Amino acid sequence: MYFSPMHVVRATMIPLVVALAASPAQAAGDTMSKIRETRTIVLGVREAVPPFSFVNAQKQPAGYSIDLCLNAVEEIKRELKLPDIKIQYKLVTGPERIPKLLAGDIDLECGSTTNTVARQEKVDFSYTFFVAGMRVLTGKDLHVAAVKDLNGLSVALSKGSTSEKLFKQLAGTDLREAKLITYENNGEAYKALKEGKVRAFAQDDSLLQGLASNDGTLDKLNLSSLALSVEPYAVMVRHGDTALLAAVDRSLAQLYASGQINALYDKWFKTDTLTIKMGRLTRDSFVRPNKQAGIAMVLGYSI
Repeated sequence: MYFSPMHVVRATMIPLVVALAASPAQAAGDTMSKIRETRTIVLGVREAVPPFSFVNAQKQPAGYSIDLCLNAVEEIKRELKLPDIKIQYKLVTGPERIPKLLAGDIDLECGSTTNTVARQEKVDFSYTFFVAGMRVLTGKDLHVAAVKDLNGLSVALSKGSTSEKLFKQLAGTDLREAKLITYENNGEAYKALKEGKVRAFAQDDSLLQGLASNDGTLDKLNLSSLALSVEPYAVMVRHGDTALLAAVDRSLAQLYASGQINALYDKWFKTDTLTIKMGRLTRDSFVRPNKQAGIAMVLGYSI
């Protein structure tokens, strides 16, 4: 059996530590060999992208993506016949997640990263484990049903996100009169919306719902009916890390085939404060594991 809820509870209590950066030789080589030699794997995690990857009240990494990566570590242990592999966590931001992966600072990136054609030029992706859609969060007084509804408004974007990329393209055409403001992370962008510094915050719907539910403000905000993209999330590894990627994919495929993914999904997406119904594309990715890249729903643009 590949996934044990009790195992995840124990594993997520491992203290958050700053991992030592890998040497260039290690970064360029086979990560499975490095793990075998060092008895250590470094997981790149996000500080505040609930319910996927965040630091909880006990200052421990937690979330849906964290649990999936911990399950992958169990498969790596089996593959290498090493039951004592140490797990280290390293916080990464949106803009630095790919550079730190490429530099060898982390071995797996466990967050809310969309598999895109542009990113595939730099990294490899696991099977999709969730499919989100880019939407816009606003105050109750504003309803966004089309891109034109945002023209003339101030819109918050998160640095290094697919929403930042798409909206900067739109700024040259459909949103010439919009004021786009890029913030360092989702938390700052969300805070700007709450404080009235911007009228809207464009980001993946699941991340917007996670932020608002944690803050208890879901009933005070509007999530747009407009969906601007399809965003398949996956675990990132370095190009050519075929053995490591195969282990991650096997662990995900086992979760999907056994049906254990449903309990794990419910753990993070059906809580007292947050309910995100499993979408058709997410369910399809469990039934037929795939690595399809995300797309912009606005014709002529990319994410």
